[in-house]
Amino acid sequence: MLDDTENPASRHPRHRDRPAIDILASAQRHNLIFLMKKPLQESDITLFQEEVEDVLPIEHKYAEQYRERPRPFPRPKEDDWDDEEQTGLAEEAVETHDYLSFARPGVQQRVFHDLSRGDINVDLEVDLHGLSVDYAHRTLREFLFACRERRVRCARIIHGKGSGSSTRQPVLKQKVNYWLRLREDVLAFCSATRRDGGTGAVYVLLRNPNKSKRRGHGGGQR
Repeated sequence: MLDDTENPASRHPRHRDRPAIDILASAQRHNLIFLMKKPLQESDITLFQEEVEDVLPIEHKYAEQYRERPRPFPRPKEDDWDDEEQTGLAEEAVETHDYLSFARPGVQQRVFHDLSRGDINVDLEVDLHGLSVDYAHRTLREFLFACRERRVRCARIIHGKGSGSSTRQPVLKQKVNYWLRLREDVLAFCSATRRDGGTGAVYVLLRNPNKSKRRGHGGGQR
């Protein structure tokens, strides 16, 4: 590697503003490149110019500005995870089809349409695929608590299609379909688009936590 003390081309101020390839070509013609094992041939320089002719210059001269990371939040206690309503909804009463779809009354059709098309940005996701039922339930509750703390509007939950289970049935898919219906903070959910996992995952639309608090004090819209 040449530095300014060794490269004769750098001794001349007029070279500093010239493209590096021009300096190399000029130095090669004047036999100034003496640290290389083999001198550059004109054909090598031409080939290099052809390879980099489509390269665009970097637009920004400075490093990207520092971005503040999301604030950390304490790991919740298990009691804080439990936001499941006591609705009396029996798991046996919930049918699980290949395509999952659920929306609470009041969710606008346009919003649900955007959710089903994957047009709402996913802010956070969790992969439950391959977990035991108990551990998946615990992980899901902790994940939804994290979503609430971070004020996530849309999340993605990967539950898998059940092809790897011992019964060859989508056990976690059935459980997620039931668990999400019990949660007050879940406004809607549906199977994801193919690019985001298809019927092996769901998009979840979450309630604004501020509105949840107002609802607890006498009302509030979704």
